Amino acid sequence: MHFWDGYRGTSFTELLEAEHPQLKPNLRHWFAEPGQLPPTASGTTCLALRFAGGALVAGDRLATMGNQVASRRIEKVFATDDYSLMAIAGAAGPAMEMARLIGIQFEHREKIEGAPLELEGKANTLAQLIRQNLPAAMQGLAVLPLFAGYDRRRRTGRVWKYEITGGRYEESEFECVGSGAIFARESLKVSFRENAQRADALRMAVQALTDAADEDRGTGGVDDERGIYPNVKFCTAEGVESAPDEEVAGAWREVLVARRRRRE
Repeated sequence: MHFWDGYRGTSFTELLEAEHPQLKPNLRHWFAEPGQLPPTASGTTCLALRFAGGALVAGDRLATMGNQVASRRIEKVFATDDYSLMAIAGAAGPAMEMARLIGIQFEHREKIEGAPLELEGKANTLAQLIRQNLPAAMQGLAVLPLFAGYDRRRRTGRVWKYEITGGRYEESEFECVGSGAIFARESLKVSFRENAQRADALRMAVQALTDAADEDRGTGGVDDERGIYPNVKFCTAEGVESAPDEEVAGAWREVLVARRRRRE
């Protein structure tokens, strides 16, 4: 049977439910027993902000499991298609599954309709996936992403935050999630400049994550010895671009120089 003989919608997850329910992601395997949550890795601090060219999304590289380091190099920022980005905080495993699934959802919808979703439609689609994850979130496997991208119709960057029930809220400047979010947000309240250029936006993001790492043990700071730097991606009219480690390291050193000058 072809999917158009049964399900006729544009939702990839609903297609799986209708035609191949055994392939639909099932979060029950994360539980040893009903209500019992085994140790799981958690992502920590991510941020998104608007700048003159579009939107920037960044995250530290540390994943924790209780008081232990689960990974020093986890990727928390994903390109969900050519003009949108998602950053994950919360339970790392389900969050990564959601990031992969949302990209497939966008691709499937574009193939069926012959045109990509508007950026706001993509933000709504992610809200639906978060709402579907609510039972797992109530058991402790919450996924709290940030979503951002370049709106080609409006010709501007846009940023959204979410709550575990699927509620979404657009932010006009920036937003942060994760264990160090309060400290990153306070940093951006001071440093954020509307219509900043790329280099300034990168520096603001790196400074916010560095400030968060100073105050929050769950947020990973720069590890210059191991060559571990925040994961930063830009989304502009040209599409998604990852900031190379050399560029992020340069912004981090500028932040350190500015700190020393303030102390003098």
